[in-house]
Amino acid sequence: MHSLEEKKEAFGNFLTVLDNLREKCPWDAKQTNESLRSNTIEEVYELADALIKGDTANIKKELGDVLLHVGFYSKIASEKDEFDIADVCNSLTDKLIFRHPHIYGNVSADSPEEVSKNWEQIKLKEKGGNKTVLAGVPEALPALIKSNRIQEKAANVGFDWEEPSQVWDKVKEETAEVEQEIKNCDIRKREEEFGDLLFAVVNAARLYGVNPENALEKTNRKFIRRFSYLESKAKEAGKNLKDMSLNEMEALWKEAKTTEG
Repeated sequence: MHSLEEKKEAFGNFLTVLDNLREKCPWDAKQTNESLRSNTIEEVYELADALIKGDTANIKKELGDVLLHVGFYSKIASEKDEFDIADVCNSLTDKLIFRHPHIYGNVSADSPEEVSKNWEQIKLKEKGGNKTVLAGVPEALPALIKSNRIQEKAANVGFDWEEPSQVWDKVKEETAEVEQEIKNCDIRKREEEFGDLLFAVVNAARLYGVNPENALEKTNRKFIRRFSYLESKAKEAGKNLKDMSLNEMEALWKEAKTTEG
């Protein structure tokens, strides 16, 4: 691995190249915060994809792409005399020191859970920070990630089940309410109750140390893998999925499961 001096040099080289591109490249020169925003979102999703695959080479590549955007936004701001990359780094460093009093102060925190609870309390006290517990949850987050984050924040101030097992009564309650609204044929209430059920399941995952976004994405990929196997086997047999019986497809589905390690 590289030394601190080598890392500083590499970061400096990156900033120098970025400055040159901003000055001399027609495409880079015309970029704005608005034009880059959608690309930034795409890059973050590509990084998330590489992370869940455990693809080290792509993780390195996608981290570089995300870093490019951090540098780009900072460069644009510096041209407006708003801030530059040094301000971004200094602000982050100050925040990390302030939010880790168990390292840089006299607070005690011996577990990740204690650190997380301290973190939320500290953020509420920060000058210009979140004024309410849930204010720091971005509105634009995907719903599954957002619900997990909401519950984490609420739990960090004590709003949580005393025992994880208690959540299952809530899951059962919400399941029964969904079933009732299906019988009632009320579409609006049905949607609401499905939302409540999903929220309760996310809560259960959190309580048992499972990231629901990662868990669901792994299941998505597993389903795609098995369904693709089913589809390819049907094609080999000269069959169309639409013309196959459910029993035939189920047999291939079970076969797909046996091929997995």
